[in-house]
Amino acid sequence: MKIYEYEESDADQRAPHDSGRALTAADLTALGVLSYHLPAQADVDALALSRQYKNRDVITVSPAAMGSIYEDKVKTFFAEHLHEDEEIRYILDGAGYFDVRGAGPEERWVRVRLEKGDLIILPAGIYHRFTTDEENYVQAMRLFKDEPKWTALNRDKELEANPARREYVESIAGAVAA
Repeated sequence: MKIYEYEESDADQRAPHDSGRALTAADLTALGVLSYHLPAQADVDALALSRQYKNRDVITVSPAAMGSIYEDKVKTFFAEHLHEDEEIRYILDGAGYFDVRGAGPEERWVRVRLEKGDLIILPAGIYHRFTTDEENYVQAMRLFKDEPKWTALNRDKELEANPARREYVESIAGAVAA
């Protein structure tokens, strides 16, 4: 797992966009994001049990798996959005990037490169986006507390009043003040 400030450029979203400004897991934790490297399935199962994740599925994001809809899907995943539930992803194979909005008025993007064995938990209400890397392939396990659902709410002004968003903002208020 590699964590750093995202560098804006005209490069494709799947390029590293590495600013050279490294960040740490503690920086993610300050944003409410949890990250782990879990090399064994038993470790994932133990985490799922402790956090009450009852359901899971596997998604493969690649041109071979998705065919002609791949490019449109990757663009959809890269639109800035939030969910009203935690988003949990465990990388089984390949690699991809989760970008999360940082705290503070500048809301810089924090990029997290995830590879096989990496697991990330995004809190409900955090603005984020996802893309594969330049290899165009990732296979991930998605974990859910209840029935699997994936409802993305794309960012707009009205979304600031969303209960999940308000709760998230309040939860990291200390990180912004620090």
